[in-house]
Amino acid sequence: MNDGASQERAASSVALASRSPRRLQLLQSLGLAVVVVDSGYDELEHAGRFADPCEMVLAHALGKAAHAVDKGPPLLVAADTDVVLDGAVLGKPRDAADAAAMLRRLSGRQHVVHTGFVVVDRATGRSCSGVESAQVTFGPLDEAQIARYVESGEPLDKAGAYGIQGRGALLVASIHGDFYTVMGLPLARLGRAFASLGYELL
Repeated sequence: MNDGASQERAASSVALASRSPRRLQLLQSLGLAVVVVDSGYDELEHAGRFADPCEMVLAHALGKAAHAVDKGPPLLVAADTDVVLDGAVLGKPRDAADAAAMLRRLSGRQHVVHTGFVVVDRATGRSCSGVESAQVTFGPLDEAQIARYVESGEPLDKAGAYGIQGRGALLVASIHGDFYTVMGLPLARLGRAFASLGYELL
C-alpha cells in the first residue's frame, strides 16, 4: 500500500509499535530517535485467522500499528516476523524444550523468514506497507550444540528459536535475501517506504 509522496523531509524520530530490542536497535542505527510504544495487539489471538504466512505477518504489523496509532511521534513503524519450515509457522518457543525441538527441525534444512512492516505518517494519514522474505539454510546441528545454544537463553524470545544477529549466526550455512529481514526489519525496503511518504533517512 502506497498513497504517494509529498515534499521530502528528514525523518528524525519515530514511534515503534514493537517490544523487539532488535527492531529498536535497527531503527537507532539509522540515526532515528525511537519511542517504543506498546500497541496491546495480541498476535496469538489473531494467528489462527491466516493460512498464508505472508498475509499473517502483514496483518500483524497493521494490527500493531492500528492499536498504537495515538501514541508517540507522528511517524509510526510496526513489524512482525515469522519463520516457516515445510509450510508450518514456527513462532516463539514456549520454553527451552520447545526451543530445542524447533532447532532439531531446522538442523540441516532450509526455511523461509517473512517480515511484514508498515510505516504510518499520522500527520497526513498516509502509509506504506509490505512483506520481505529471505531463505535461510542451517548447517547440521548436534545435540550438544543445540543444548548449549538453548542454555544461552538467546532462542527463547525469537521466532524459530534463533537470533541471526547473535550466537544464532553460527547455526547458519547460507542466507538468500536481506539479512535485516531475518533480523526483523528490512532496512532497505523500510527506507523506500519512508521515501514514498516524503521522508528521507539519508
